[in-house]
Amino acid sequence: MCWECDHPGATRDDYLNYVAGLIAEHGWAVQGVQRDRIRPPWAYTVGLTAHGEPELVVTGLPLGRASGLIHDVAEHVLHATAPRPGEQIALRDGPLIEIVKVSVPSAHLVTAVEMYGPGLRALQVVHADDRGHWPWDVGYRGVRGGQPVLGERAKTRRRAA
Repeated sequence: MCWECDHPGATRDDYLNYVAGLIAEHGWAVQGVQRDRIRPPWAYTVGLTAHGEPELVVTGLPLGRASGLIHDVAEHVLHATAPRPGEQIALRDGPLIEIVKVSVPSAHLVTAVEMYGPGLRALQVVHADDRGHWPWDVGYRGVRGGQPVLGERAKTRRRAA
């Protein structure tokens, strides 16, 4: 269940204070957005901006898997360098991913924008399906609603994790 559902008398400011506490404790928080009738679920970080890094977003995965993937990439971002758009990375025990610069972060990362303003930067962690197909490939198999790509692909660069 969501935090706001568990705290029906709370305000939006109460929720933002809760998120700020998670960021203070862990360095970032992950905001999940449930699937609706036409859109697949997505998840994004809130807090990497405070470290001078872009926020991260994953679309088209169940929230549990999206959260795990985004936590793994966020951990890397805070201890190394953020991947660059177009970079493909074969994750250990995970999918092949490609990084895409999010064109309009303020359209998708509502909680992050509330905390850091509309000028924040974001990268999408695009994942290949179980057969190695990307959402822009014919034959891609994803969740209902697909995996929306929130920006234009850059020239691909491969890297092993």
